[in-house]
Amino acid sequence: MFMKKYLSLSFAIACYCMVNAQTDQQKAEALVKKMTLEEKVGQMTQVTLAVIAKGGWANQDGSLDPAALKKAVVDYKVGSILNATAHALPVDTWHTVITQIQDEVKNTKLKIPVVYGLDGIHGQTYTLNSTLFPHNIGVAATRNPELAKAITKVTASELRASGVRWNFAPVLDIGRQPLWSRFPETYGEDVYIGKTMGAAVIKAYEEDGLKNPTAVASCMKHYLGYSASRNGKDRTPIYLPEIEMREYYLPQFREAVKAGSSTIMINSGEINGIPVHADKYLLTDVLRKELGFEGLIVTDWEDIKRLHERHNVAATPRQAVAMAINAGIDMSMVPGDYSFYDLLIEAVKNKEVPMSRIDDAVKRILVLKYKLGLFDNPYPEAAAKNNFAKPEYQALALEAAREAMTLLKNQDNILPLSKKTKVLVAGPSAQSISALNGCWSYTWQGREEQWYPADSKTILQAIRDKVGAANVFTTTVRGFDNAVNYDAAKLTTAAANADVIVLCIGEDAYAESPGNTRELALPKEQEELAKAAALTGKPVILVLTEGRPRFITSIEPSAKGILMAYWSGKKTAEAVADVLFGDYNPDGKLPFTYHKSMGEIVLYDRKPTEEVREVFNDNINTGYDPLFPFGHGLSYTTFEYSDIQLSGNSLSGDAKLSVTINVKNTGVRDGKHSVELYTRDLYASITPSMKRLRAFQKISLKAGESRTVTFTIDKNDLAFVNAQLKTVTEPGDFEVMIGNKKAKFEYK
Repeated sequence: MFMKKYLSLSFAIACYCMVNAQTDQQKAEALVKKMTLEEKVGQMTQVTLAVIAKGGWANQDGSLDPAALKKAVVDYKVGSILNATAHALPVDTWHTVITQIQDEVKNTKLKIPVVYGLDGIHGQTYTLNSTLFPHNIGVAATRNPELAKAITKVTASELRASGVRWNFAPVLDIGRQPLWSRFPETYGEDVYIGKTMGAAVIKAYEEDGLKNPTAVASCMKHYLGYSASRNGKDRTPIYLPEIEMREYYLPQFREAVKAGSSTIMINSGEINGIPVHADKYLLTDVLRKELGFEGLIVTDWEDIKRLHERHNVAATPRQAVAMAINAGIDMSMVPGDYSFYDLLIEAVKNKEVPMSRIDDAVKRILVLKYKLGLFDNPYPEAAAKNNFAKPEYQALALEAAREAMTLLKNQDNILPLSKKTKVLVAGPSAQSISALNGCWSYTWQGREEQWYPADSKTILQAIRDKVGAANVFTTTVRGFDNAVNYDAAKLTTAAANADVIVLCIGEDAYAESPGNTRELALPKEQEELAKAAALTGKPVILVLTEGRPRFITSIEPSAKGILMAYWSGKKTAEAVADVLFGDYNPDGKLPFTYHKSMGEIVLYDRKPTEEVREVFNDNINTGYDPLFPFGHGLSYTTFEYSDIQLSGNSLSGDAKLSVTINVKNTGVRDGKHSVELYTRDLYASITPSMKRLRAFQKISLKAGESRTVTFTIDKNDLAFVNAQLKTVTEPGDFEVMIGNKKAKFEYK
């Protein structure tokens, strides 16, 4: 009886949601019919806060210029405003800003509310004292989608508490080019992790219902192939065969559309010479028709202008606008002026853009606003404000940072350290807050530490808190780039009193193009510091605070321990100290291959011909020879696998195959462990990968405890894109791999 009632209730809710969706659609269509061309084009125009702020980009306090606000909302009828100016603002200031904007809307004929958007990339970036979590690369290391959902719920709540209902996240670009400056915003090099985490996060943003004060509209980005830059620089050309695009870059977006993302942002670059903002095949044929995406398509920063100014595919600015809108763009992040508005009106009047395309775009924008409840109440909600900065968010931030920590090396079990150890804490990250949080942290670049919460801790502070100030000393000062932090002679002298050196190195914060680099090697002064530390004869523990795998090949042999900390947010320092001194047993797994050098960029899902190096007539299996492989991550305990058990030796049609393995914690400490299932297609019409991750489960085992883990796979888990660009599963032999165990089965 209970199940019948439950199903009836579920059916009723589903019907209610369908009716509501239809109502929003009908309302939008009715409103479009009342609108002038100017009102429609205004809805398609998105400008940045600096356009309406007093002093423009120099604005520090979020105060608005009444005349500029009137110009934007009343004269140009803009549909959306985004961004902050110099830095994050207090919650109350955001409430004032958005209230003033929506008040101005009352002076328009149709009173269509403005939708405000921000980049809350690893927490609510632009509200002071919000909670910052690990970047996506660190979240991927946790192998914990439920944790990813939990931190997303907090981000959504703190955005909504700020009065903001649209978040430009998550990034779904795959991290297969480690030079790329947005690598830390990705979930790493694997498709399965990317689509699993991405779908979980999108559901977390939106599943409460967009009218609920705990939800915001998500924006999957950057469609498509943005991370595949040939030279690793941001916004540079991409050359991508469609078979590769469909195998590695499209699945995350396909899954995100299924998960219900309301909006999508477009890749700023060009693929095979065609800027994506002008590519009707990708925007309309693939995204709309094939993937079935019905939501709002928004550009990235200034990208329509760049069709003319940088890509040189449009001879005039107006042609650029017409090209983008006809390709399928709904809203232009202009964002610093009203050129798009003027040019699109001209293009429509000159019959270069059909009114049907305008109506289609505006309808999608209005549907989003109806879904978000903006027509019911466009103002910041008191109920939402109560969800800001709850104490439990700090505990969640610590949990997330701890689970991200990835122990790469632990020679002679140097870790965990005794709390009686005399520790020299050195290196540029030792007293840097920005190097623990990375980009999109209260400012775009994340480097201005005065905006971080006052209780943010450095690694030095966290270690002192852990073992007492008497056991800890340092050669460092505040400021990642301060020359004092690179004084090798000073480190050598100070090491005489130490039992161990904790050397904190890596990268300071950077975002987008300012993070471009010509090489992945660590700066020479950091390598020299590490070599000086090794020459002291004291054990050296490297703590890597970085957004991408910077080469440590020359210094790795002399390090006794290496901890990958990523940019793990507010509680990075505490998590580092917890792992170093044994209060947390590390369980992170690398979501990327940690390469040795620029000549070693081979990814884990390599092809058989990448597996070997031909030396005359001999084949040497060193093609995949990383410093640390994808999926690597040590623990303070040990785990042992039984043989793999399959529910059958073959898999047919749409049937499912159960894969079972017993996992035992054979050490003396409790620990969490990610069990990862890989498959290999032994022979296929397209050269198969050596292995592909198909599933994972994170479990917790007490010392001596065993658990049976079962995976269920079907033909879709074995599929690949063939030469005809179709996703297929071909008959033949397959291997399934978990740890060092293998089993073979046949697909018929």
